[in-house]
Amino acid sequence: MLQTLAVSNYRSLHDLVVPMGALNLVTGDNGSGKSSLYRALRLLADTAQGGVAAALAREGGLQSALWAGPGTLSRAMLQGEVPVQGTGSGDPVALRLGFAGEEFGYAIDLGFPVPYRSAFARDPQIKCESIWAGPFLRRSSVLVERRGPVLRRRHGRQWEIVDDRVSMFESVFSHPVDPQRMPEVLSLRETIRAWRFYDHFRSDADAPARQSPLATRTPVLAHDGRDLAAAWQTIVEVGDEEGLAAAVEDAFPGAEVLIEGGEGRLFLKFQQPGLLRPLSAAELSDGTLRYLLLIAALHTPRPPPLMVLNEPETSLHPDLLPALGRLIIAATARSQLWVVSHSSRLVAALRESPLCNPIALEKQMSRTTIQGQGLLDAPAWYWPDR
Repeated sequence: MLQTLAVSNYRSLHDLVVPMGALNLVTGDNGSGKSSLYRALRLLADTAQGGVAAALAREGGLQSALWAGPGTLSRAMLQGEVPVQGTGSGDPVALRLGFAGEEFGYAIDLGFPVPYRSAFARDPQIKCESIWAGPFLRRSSVLVERRGPVLRRRHGRQWEIVDDRVSMFESVFSHPVDPQRMPEVLSLRETIRAWRFYDHFRSDADAPARQSPLATRTPVLAHDGRDLAAAWQTIVEVGDEEGLAAAVEDAFPGAEVLIEGGEGRLFLKFQQPGLLRPLSAAELSDGTLRYLLLIAALHTPRPPPLMVLNEPETSLHPDLLPALGRLIIAATARSQLWVVSHSSRLVAALRESPLCNPIALEKQMSRTTIQGQGLLDAPAWYWPDR
């Protein structure tokens, strides 16, 4: 389980260190930085997929994603006694992301390349990466580090250079490594790749979830829900069928979900009390469809180490939110959860859990902070040197 998430110089996240628990509930006003924190998690996930530079390009490039304020905000600036102005520190441009758990920690530092003639001269370079043992970065706990093109590993009390020609535009997770020499790289890469993100399932008339998927075992619901019927049937056959039915009953008393097959495809049917026939996925209301998608996602037979739900309350009737809260809380027995929400009713339901770790964001001088977190309250965090 992740214990700490750290972000520096990414959009409004100038210098944020977030403590993490089993159920992390991110709230805040519009513009407080919830989406930026969510995107930072997505960028960390992209490092293990080899696409962090491409992900930044989709956001408008590194220049667009960087913190636009001064390097240091003095107390006088925060209190409005003096105008906000640059500090002239001369520090190099650095967008840094990292996390730490009980076993391993990881950090990446991205910056601009040294000026040279190229059509890709503004493409971000990876200046530094570090993998360490335990929840805190110490020089003695570093297992693998990469500075520029040089990748090395700790071998006993010495450092061994693994490669001195690593691409400056790809993470160490994209580099071919010997599992015997650097097992922690492979272990951490597979862990990050297993993180799962669900962000605004479509529910319009042409939504993928309203289609009939091929009849193939599906232990993990697709991010767009296109294989809902197959994922549901997989849970029935190899997962928690009783928990699945109980989740439907909790939200829709007396209702039942049926999966029918034909011509190599699966069809989801929703039977409700008082109806002479079940409704197909194409006939379901937006809220009912989205709720069934969330049930399937949270009852996966292959639970991820981290599951991220971005505004899961979208399109749901307020009366469904207490049941959704119970559904999410129950899922913490299988995965670490990260939930971003605007709904006061869902927030209230989730905060009933003793495992809930509330993260209330706010803006101070355009900089995202955590409400109530003083200088001594943030978890210990140290960035690796370039």
